[in-house]
Amino acid sequence: MRVMASEFDASEFVDHDVQAARKASGGGALSSPAGLPGKAQPAPTREEVDSKVTSMQQKLSELKRVQQELERERASLEEIRRRQSEFTTGRQEMVQHLTRGVGLLTEAEFAARRDAEQMAKTLAGFRDALQKIQSLNEAAWTQANLNVELARASTAVENARMEWNAARLKFSILSGAVASEKGAPAANENSLEQLMRQNNFAALCKLGLSLSWPLALVVLAMFVVLLALLLRVK
Repeated sequence: MRVMASEFDASEFVDHDVQAARKASGGGALSSPAGLPGKAQPAPTREEVDSKVTSMQQKLSELKRVQQELERERASLEEIRRRQSEFTTGRQEMVQHLTRGVGLLTEAEFAARRDAEQMAKTLAGFRDALQKIQSLNEAAWTQANLNVELARASTAVENARMEWNAARLKFSILSGAVASEKGAPAANENSLEQLMRQNNFAALCKLGLSLSWPLALVVLAMFVVLLALLLRVK
């Protein structure tokens, strides 16, 4: 019996076909005996489904909240961008306007100061000439100094006339009557141009017809008379 136990070989009971099948299937151990189905997963309970639905709703609510916050942030950024664009455009526009205005007003101020200085000098000359003319007293003249007084008076008047004529060339306000007469045709032209702009072609035609209908009536009457004479002659 001992001799038979020592001669036992375990390799004699190995099924080589089974080992080959295991190696072909991936070398993993068989989960269940041949011919028996595997263990199926149990169906989720109602509580588990409700829990998943609640979790999904919470996630959707959180996503909506984040979306709303992003929308508000985007609107705020767009408003800031719009205001920055308006600021940049307005600043450039006002810099151009103010620069041009400073140049124009500086030139106008310089011209006004120059005119004011010239006007002050002219005014002083007018007052001096007026004082000299008003100081002439013909009653104080005598036979002995008549020629001298006449020469002095004539010189004062001539100097005053020269002062006046020079001032009229500098200041148009001194020639107001002449300027108004010269401006009358221009005013009439401006009125006619304004009338042409304010009315369209049909209105102008009606206006012309209303002004020329007496002449048209006379011409029509003459035509009728001539036509009647021609008919009688025939």
